[in-house]
Amino acid sequence: MDTLRTIDTFLRQRGWIQPENADIDIQFLAAGEYNANYLVTTDGGATRRVFRVNHGSQLGLGDAQIEYEFAVLRALEHSGVTPRPLACDADAAREGLGRGALLMEYLPGRPLDYTRDTDAAARIFAAVHSQPVSDALIVQANPVRDIAGESLGLITRYADHPRPDLKGQLLRYHDAIRALADDAETLFAQDPMVIVNTEVNSHNFIVGDNGSAWLVDWEKAVVSSRFQDIGHFLVPTTTLWKTKHRYTAEQKQDFVAAYLRHAGLAMPIDDAMYRADLMERTILLRAMSWCYMAYHEYTRSERALTNDHTFTTIQNYLDNMECFFARTA
Repeated sequence: MDTLRTIDTFLRQRGWIQPENADIDIQFLAAGEYNANYLVTTDGGATRRVFRVNHGSQLGLGDAQIEYEFAVLRALEHSGVTPRPLACDADAAREGLGRGALLMEYLPGRPLDYTRDTDAAARIFAAVHSQPVSDALIVQANPVRDIAGESLGLITRYADHPRPDLKGQLLRYHDAIRALADDAETLFAQDPMVIVNTEVNSHNFIVGDNGSAWLVDWEKAVVSSRFQDIGHFLVPTTTLWKTKHRYTAEQKQDFVAAYLRHAGLAMPIDDAMYRADLMERTILLRAMSWCYMAYHEYTRSERALTNDHTFTTIQNYLDNMECFFARTA
């Protein structure tokens, strides 16, 4: 299938580009594990948008995934730090476009640099977390219990996994995290729940030339503790995904302090760091469990989207799982 021609036809037929006979230039932009993005340019280059095609769901939403992400973007469109949603159509699957598609604002810039852009990330999180919570979104009231449950499903998904040697180690770490869930429920109940992204690696941030910065890729957002995003941002499996950066303990505290300042929260830094550390350890479980699951899909089954860098990173993480767990113990 000529994907670019299919997208061109779809945009014209749906009326997402006006006038219908406008000159459109479409180029592949980037792809993750579950979505492919295309840059759509019109008006001689004056107008640029992102056409996003969904190929799967991490939330178990099936064909409703693209509409869910659109709902997240609608909930955050006044934050000033997320792309504006323009249109969505789950029926795009009938035209051969994955499981549906959405059109959104294009935001120019570069990926986040952990050595100089952490204050921008803190400002983005503060802006996102201040937005009204949408009833359309999945709620994770106890993120430790919910993430542990999701992780267990990932660990046990494939009985014929080619790396059974790792399963026991993952299950032991899962049990250790699950044992923290009851105490975490009381702890996180003290804070209001907010919209969180839950996938905040450096390439999901866009930093502009004028100091503006945004967070994109909202496929897995939920309503939960703000410390899901904080912990996910700081955990090594996030920072090492696209870079070679690992935060020191001092740098982590500086980031959390900056977030509290931008969010206008009077929480003592020690309390905030405890919550961030708890979520960091929990998110490490989810990251390793996903890598374990994805390893099977890369080696034993077909994936709609694959990436050589991702597979190399997955193998590296799994081979060094014991070291990752030891550093957060």
